[in-house]
Amino acid sequence: MTSPDLHERLAPLSFLVGTWRGLGVVGYPTIDEARYEQEVVFSHDGRPFLEYVSQAWIIDEAGERVRPSAREVGWWRPGKEPRDVEVMLAHPTGIVEVYVGEVVFNKVELRTDVVARTETAKEVAALHRLYGLVEGDLAYAIDLAAVGQPIQPHLSARLSKV
Repeated sequence: MTSPDLHERLAPLSFLVGTWRGLGVVGYPTIDEARYEQEVVFSHDGRPFLEYVSQAWIIDEAGERVRPSAREVGWWRPGKEPRDVEVMLAHPTGIVEVYVGEVVFNKVELRTDVVARTETAKEVAALHRLYGLVEGDLAYAIDLAAVGQPIQPHLSARLSKV
């Protein structure tokens, strides 16, 4: 079976399509800094959105997986203008994020428009995400404002296409 063609409206996001794996660092005033391994998959079925699935594992100094960490699933879709993008992400921790942003060449910058949470989820006020290609790898940085803390660096990683 052949893969469907990428919808023409997704052309600015085409550089994301595929499976990416690599390492990152997590830190925040309310959590201990740690290294993690991550796999991110951007896929499509020919319609005008990308499916996004991400899973991560905390790793030890030897690079061995210690325990499962963050997971997120969602969809990346074109906005009104050709370079606009909308992203919807859900987390098993009870958080749902809706982003608006812009794609410029091989870079995507996103800011939360809405953050919703379940009654038992941690308070999250805002996020800022920056994704881009760096020497063929997908690099990203995520800033977070949560649990009374101002927006500040939270996650960063560099993932290679597999």
